[in-house]
Amino acid sequence: MNKKDLLYLYNLELEELLAEAAKFMTNNIEFCSLVNARNGKCSQNCKYCAQSSYYGTKIDDFPLIDANIVVNAALAAKKQHISRFAVVTSGKTPDESDFERILIMIKELNKIEGIKSCASIGILNDEQAKALAQAGLCRFHHNINTAKSYYPEICTTHSFEDRVNTCRLVKKYGMELCCGIILGMGETVEQRVEMALELAEIKPDSIPVNILMPISGTPFQDYFEKIDEENILKSIAVLKIANPTSVIRLCGGRMRLSDENQELALKYCVEGIMTGNYLTTTGKKPEEDIKKAEKLGKTILCTTI
Repeated sequence: MNKKDLLYLYNLELEELLAEAAKFMTNNIEFCSLVNARNGKCSQNCKYCAQSSYYGTKIDDFPLIDANIVVNAALAAKKQHISRFAVVTSGKTPDESDFERILIMIKELNKIEGIKSCASIGILNDEQAKALAQAGLCRFHHNINTAKSYYPEICTTHSFEDRVNTCRLVKKYGMELCCGIILGMGETVEQRVEMALELAEIKPDSIPVNILMPISGTPFQDYFEKIDEENILKSIAVLKIANPTSVIRLCGGRMRLSDENQELALKYCVEGIMTGNYLTTTGKKPEEDIKKAEKLGKTILCTTI
């Protein structure tokens, strides 16, 4: 599949494009959730992010939380049919003072039957990736966020290559990779297709799709009209076609899709949901997502509670 092919598919009528994406679907749905383990004071200038110290978003910041809080949050998540649980921290890379504590969190999560440990803690070096793998981390999350050609418009304090290098390290040490995007940051249709192809080269196990929720105080605070619901669905469908073996996962900003369009996504191109709240924005309650999955006749992948 090349750029020309995907652009052709993107420009089909929505119904026809969704039917093409559906050819690669299973009937499964997998729920994941996260705990915001360290918030704010990030040294990076990502223009979409409420946690960047460059912008006056007035969020509450806090240091790394205790491991027992993480474990309790994971236990509560398990009761909601959630099978993957992520420790998420702000910042470019794990602080040396925090890293050992994060490793302890991973080991404690691995003791919970039915929960698969995940982490999203920034750009890794070789030593950190190896240590996470040795601690038993199941899956590491690190987005490319946007197309390589558009990345300098999103962030200048680190590069697209920095992110891809972290993805390579995750695979080098045998961990699963969760790597996705944020739609609606001013990218073109061509760049949405580029994202799909760049992810096809990386080959993530899971591709989280976030939709920009413009945050007051960030450079993208007025970007709400940069993408509409039809183009969100088209982008997700093209991602599935270009990455047929990856689980496409609806994540932050999915509330920008109507209930009807969320159902279309789940029917034709999405096999995963990040449920509950996100880092600095709210999401849907797990009970609502479970009800939706049952309505659509989906098989929820989880361990029996």
